[in-house]
Amino acid sequence: MSTPPAARRVVSLVPSLTESLAATRPEALVGATDWCTHPAALDVTRVRGTKNPDLAAVQALDPDVVVANREENRELDVRRLREAGVRVVVTDIESVPQAVSELRRLLVDELGWGEPRWLREVADAWPTALPSVTRRVVVPIWRDPWMVVGPRTFTADLCRRLGWEVVAPQDPARYPRVESSWMDQSGADVAVLPDEPYLFTPDDGPEAFSRTPVELVPGRLLTWYGPSLLETRERF
Repeated sequence: MSTPPAARRVVSLVPSLTESLAATRPEALVGATDWCTHPAALDVTRVRGTKNPDLAAVQALDPDVVVANREENRELDVRRLREAGVRVVVTDIESVPQAVSELRRLLVDELGWGEPRWLREVADAWPTALPSVTRRVVVPIWRDPWMVVGPRTFTADLCRRLGWEVVAPQDPARYPRVESSWMDQSGADVAVLPDEPYLFTPDDGPEAFSRTPVELVPGRLLTWYGPSLLETRERF
């Protein structure tokens, strides 16, 4: 497969992908969502959210490529952009190995940028062999209603590669709804409360657990794929 011409103007509709693009070729990133918080000094045009992007603003940036994700973005928005003649590359990431392969496809095959050093370091830092389970965790990601990470998610796969088994109800949903009492009686060794997508804090979340110890963690380290995976490995 021949290498495509390097994309010079890219809009990202996914925070994780925004961080990956900025770490690889920041001068090519011209637009991102309001939720794209890394790198902190990112200075690009904002195009609203992942679920409600301002499609007119995206088109006005005249991008060579818009990058999206199957879970994060709506198929409707992808279709409308494509119907308007915008090239959209959609990633599909549900595991750490898939994150590496999809980011390599995006950066090398779709954008023509070559493989960055940080991506090779991520691949080396996360071997494919699964470690022994050291603890069972329940991971809420929302409240009112309470929702937890299910087994068929990127976060669950990442946790398993850290030696953490995610506890979830028998439910086909990727993020099942639960009662707070279920979480506290789930048999988990620890309740891991991230600060995104719901902002759990010392005063909002831990009070639901009387039996289960609670750990507050940066949500980016459990839910984002890209350079953050190096930080996740170092911290946990």
